[in-house]
Amino acid sequence: MGEAVPPSAVHAEGIVKRFGATVALDRVGITVAAGDSHALVGRNGAGKSTLVSVLTGLQHPDAGQVRFQGEPAPAAGDTAAWQARVACVYQKSMVVPHLTVAENLFLNRFGGGRIRWSALRARARDLLGEYGVDVDPNVRAGDLTVEQRQFVEIARALSFGARFIILDEPTAQLDAAGIDRLFTKLRELQRQGVAFLFISHHLQEVYDLCSTVTVYRDARHVLTAPVAELGKDALVEAMTGEAPGGTAGWHAKAKAATAADEDGAVLRAEGLALADAFEPVDFAVRPGEVLGLAGATASGNTALGETLVGLRRATAGRTLVGGRPVKPGSVPHALGAGIGYVPEDRHRQGLVLNRSVAENATLTVTDQLGPYGTVLPGRTREFAQRMINSLDIKTSGPSQPVSDLSGGNQQKVVIARALAREPRVLVAIRPTAGVDVKSKDALLGVVRGVADRGDAAVIVSDELDDLRVCDRVIALFHGQVIAEFGSGWSDRDLVSAMEGLPDGGHEGTEE
Repeated sequence: MGEAVPPSAVHAEGIVKRFGATVALDRVGITVAAGDSHALVGRNGAGKSTLVSVLTGLQHPDAGQVRFQGEPAPAAGDTAAWQARVACVYQKSMVVPHLTVAENLFLNRFGGGRIRWSALRARARDLLGEYGVDVDPNVRAGDLTVEQRQFVEIARALSFGARFIILDEPTAQLDAAGIDRLFTKLRELQRQGVAFLFISHHLQEVYDLCSTVTVYRDARHVLTAPVAELGKDALVEAMTGEAPGGTAGWHAKAKAATAADEDGAVLRAEGLALADAFEPVDFAVRPGEVLGLAGATASGNTALGETLVGLRRATAGRTLVGGRPVKPGSVPHALGAGIGYVPEDRHRQGLVLNRSVAENATLTVTDQLGPYGTVLPGRTREFAQRMINSLDIKTSGPSQPVSDLSGGNQQKVVIARALAREPRVLVAIRPTAGVDVKSKDALLGVVRGVADRGDAAVIVSDELDDLRVCDRVIALFHGQVIAEFGSGWSDRDLVSAMEGLPDGGHEGTEE
């Protein structure tokens, strides 16, 4: 008789999870074998994050079952039992930076009574040594590198007894050498029987590390296959639903560039760079044009957008509006130069939630709402009402608290604020995040309208629907421009470029 096959580290089947009318997971499943490194990939909204929340006990599925090593998942709320079975190392480190490595390893496990610190540090040193983690247990966690913090989190998870670890974008903040060291450590742990679920936007890493890959699309399971038997074209096709050579159904109409357009660029970046975020980049955005800056997590596209609007100070190069340099790292100067900004996180960066629609919409134009620095309520309401009418914001009136609006209408208020000063260029970072399909169309129509009136816009996003309104798209990967596409790009080609596949991106052709 052959050797018995050990039970799977995790087996989930028939998982359904709804949030109101939204189906986040539609009868999906996944099986990760003991000692395997299994990739889970899919575009935004595919259901990856929701599955992680189910597999870690943060969410209870509406249907389906999860088993760890053949045993049913613990009861909801039994934290200790969940910790003994599964852990997730997130892109954003969960270590407490002001505590030492030893204190982080045994956080919430000190028990009652007096702590013997020498014994605690000795236990931490033994634990780190057991898993080959070369970190001083006496060092503050905040002084560690990103890579070292990840190793500490993995060691902590293993110390609870978990032999299944989810890695959520673990390479997003690592350089090439750090990625190599991380992968070497993961392979060592696999040989000890530890299983990993590897979630990444960088598809080349799937081929470098994993033996099995599962693809989700639109909350459904599309395929599970051995990585060695799945070509890169087939993987991208599974993610996008588009075969090689396919073209999206709608794009912005191609526009022929002229020398006059280039000379009269509204926005120009010349050798613009930010250390540890993106390498020198050059581009010009012409009057009437929408430029897309496409890229997945840690591609550098968000940092580039934030540098354009002054939230980050470039370490090299410069930004020009209408041929005039913009003071680096200065939001007020960028605003005065004619750059409007729609931030990625409307709740944290874009809105004052306990204030009215009028107050939020006019934050950038208070100098226009009354004489000698005063703000007249009547003038504020009138200005806001014009913005409400022009953007079709669904509200009971200018005085309604912005917190009472739907997500799509809140985002329209953010855009209203950005447009209030009639900017020459609008920079929007993931402008449709968290809004419904109808609101997406309306919001993108507003951004497109900025260019159609003769100004310019830049959309920073990894959402394909956001990028379809763009006349050109520059794709970034790990801080480098990897491809540029004209009108008529295919989903497959753009996704390949954003995911860093060597042959994925190429010059788009204009129709």
